[in-house]
Amino acid sequence: MFKLRMAVLLTLFASSISSAQPPVRKYDDKGAPPFKVLKEGENPPLDAYDNFVIGPKYVPAPERKKVEGVPEGKVEQFEIDSKDTKLFNPGTSRGKTTPKLDPNNPKTVIVETHAIDYKRKIGVYIPPGYKEGTEAPFMVVHDGPGQAAGYKTILDNLIAQKRIPPIVLISIQNGGGDAQGHERGKEYDNMNGDYATYIEDEVLPRVEKNCKVKLTKDPDGRAAMGSSSGGSCALIMAWFRNDLYHRVLTTSGTFVNQAWPFDPKYPDGAWGFHETLIPKEPKKPIRIFLSVGDRDSLNPNVMRDGMHDWVEANHRMAKVLKEKGYEYQYLFCLGQGHGIGGAQQQFLPHAIEWVWKGYAPKKDK
Repeated sequence: MFKLRMAVLLTLFASSISSAQPPVRKYDDKGAPPFKVLKEGENPPLDAYDNFVIGPKYVPAPERKKVEGVPEGKVEQFEIDSKDTKLFNPGTSRGKTTPKLDPNNPKTVIVETHAIDYKRKIGVYIPPGYKEGTEAPFMVVHDGPGQAAGYKTILDNLIAQKRIPPIVLISIQNGGGDAQGHERGKEYDNMNGDYATYIEDEVLPRVEKNCKVKLTKDPDGRAAMGSSSGGSCALIMAWFRNDLYHRVLTTSGTFVNQAWPFDPKYPDGAWGFHETLIPKEPKKPIRIFLSVGDRDSLNPNVMRDGMHDWVEANHRMAKVLKEKGYEYQYLFCLGQGHGIGGAQQQFLPHAIEWVWKGYAPKKDK
């Protein structure tokens, strides 16, 4: 019976992500945080720290359209070879065998891996009117490099309207693959400051050299943004390297247990943020935007750990952030699956503006 159960679970593990259809959640389901329901096309107030429902119809944000006369930033791109870096060299990739459920630990899997070399593209948006040598605030975006060009019009408009500071946007390609055993999973899902340190030591100096910009050292002038594991990675960066980042923007954040290899210090992976870390540790200077879809990912059988429900994870995040007094905003997006791309058409400019609200550059002494 045990072997049969294990075989069934393994089959579910291999197929659940690609084939299972997540259930539709309701904003007033048992266990959900209290929400305020917004009108069609409406975004939350910029000064609100609360939970909001938007959709299922979405109105594309006007900031997505080019406006005649608005100064335009420029986009540059370069590449980093893993063989030229000290950190994350070499990379890692899964072998040909299917990951196995660990019979002794429901919180992890057994994965065959091998070392790889890889290259990653870095896209950089430089705001209009930037003067070389001027220290600039910036936002790191995961799973690049396309966002540097893709968000250009939004940033041009927000900067022209003085709704955000003239930021540099750095869109970083992941190292390849996904989840346990792959380089992307190693970079994004593990509960430590390694990837933030990699960006600090390997990426930012190359951005400054190749793009002729000077990036601020002020953590309040640095933001991290991402979707799925890129979203949880954004918070991991700010949490474990709070000396470097204070602002976080997430969409469908993977605040579940995807960490690998297993770390007994953080046995729940990113699920630990709302389970223990945020509730029990001293409040950190982090401003965070959360968003999830009502059809977001649910993989209950992946590791038998009860920690693979994206909607529940984000609900729990909102609750503990509110209880702890964090500056946060949380959107529950109707009619949206993982990544909530349709909803982002409406709220992304708002989210970027919200994340940067309150920023003021430090004056030179």
